[in-house]
Amino acid sequence: MSKNTTARLAGFIYLLLVITGIYNLLYVPSQLIDMKDVSSTIENISNNELLFRSGIVVGIFSYIIYLILPFVLYKLFHEINREIAIMMVLLSSVSVPISLFNMVHKLDVLTLTSNAAYLSHFEMQTIQAKVMLSLKSYNNGISVVQIFWGLWLLPFGYLVFKSGHIPKFLGVCLMLGCFGYLIIFLKNMLFPEIPIPSFVSKPASIGELGTCLWLLVMGSNRIRFKNKL
Repeated sequence: MSKNTTARLAGFIYLLLVITGIYNLLYVPSQLIDMKDVSSTIENISNNELLFRSGIVVGIFSYIIYLILPFVLYKLFHEINREIAIMMVLLSSVSVPISLFNMVHKLDVLTLTSNAAYLSHFEMQTIQAKVMLSLKSYNNGISVVQIFWGLWLLPFGYLVFKSGHIPKFLGVCLMLGCFGYLIIFLKNMLFPEIPIPSFVSKPASIGELGTCLWLLVMGSNRIRFKNKL
């Protein structure tokens, strides 16, 4: 496989990751879950069970993609710096088992909202509390795994910056995105009541989407222009 083909493959896989991630992490929760209204949340999930289930399936698929992507990127970038490329793969891969295990909390929600006969022995308030506890535990798991979603961007951004065929600006955004994820995690752990400025997450979004599209469209073709920060 040529380097150009590898780059386009990486871009395609990255695009799949972006699309499935948006669906699983943003779209489905926005349609069904209100952490301040448990009754509404349970009703939404019960009435739209297929949507909730599809979020779980797409989420699992997304994490499998996330496991594959860094190995393709390693093949593309390892000649720049093998040690840093290995670090990129390790920091990314370690998050996958955590993310997959975390999906169990969503399966627990499905069980609790299934109207199974054995659930009739529990009062509705107890079921509601268990549903919200499962959803909260899932969110806590996402908070933890975000550490690794951020950390892998540092070596990845460095490799993009040094590559010569991807704009250095995108490499800088990826590296800044690493610290954005860490800031969000620390803020949520230490100062949960303080709102965080939206710009903190912008570099990661720009860097990841920009790099994804650049690899998909341009491949590894070198563009004759001066990269500027």
